[in-house]
Amino acid sequence: MIRDLSKMYPPARHPPGQPLKFTVTESCDRIKEEFHFLQAQYHSLKMECEKLASDKTEMQRHYVMYYEMSYGLNIEMHKQAEIVKRLNAICAQVIPFLSQEHQQQVVQAVERAKQVTMAELNAIIGV
Repeated sequence: MIRDLSKMYPPARHPPGQPLKFTVTESCDRIKEEFHFLQAQYHSLKMECEKLASDKTEMQRHYVMYYEMSYGLNIEMHKQAEIVKRLNAICAQVIPFLSQEHQQQVVQAVERAKQVTMAELNAIIGV
């Protein structure tokens, strides 16, 4: 089998002033170069696409994790609000049975307990 067609079909001389015509070998070489270029571009785009798909999967995993955390915190907040409501109801039922002096002390203590500052919250959560 002959590999180099240029030996079998030497390039034709073209007259001056006429457009250059490509030989079969030159055309094949150009097509081959273009194919390799497109193949490299395809590979590069494929790798980028795979990386983006991987990033997307990772982002979705993080989204689900944060959503679950947010949902859990929301449930916990509602639970704590319900506990506060019930404890307030218990206090409201018990306070009238105390002496006048103790009633005042308990009401003041409850009011102080409601005055939570950001510094106290930060100390509690360890920030």
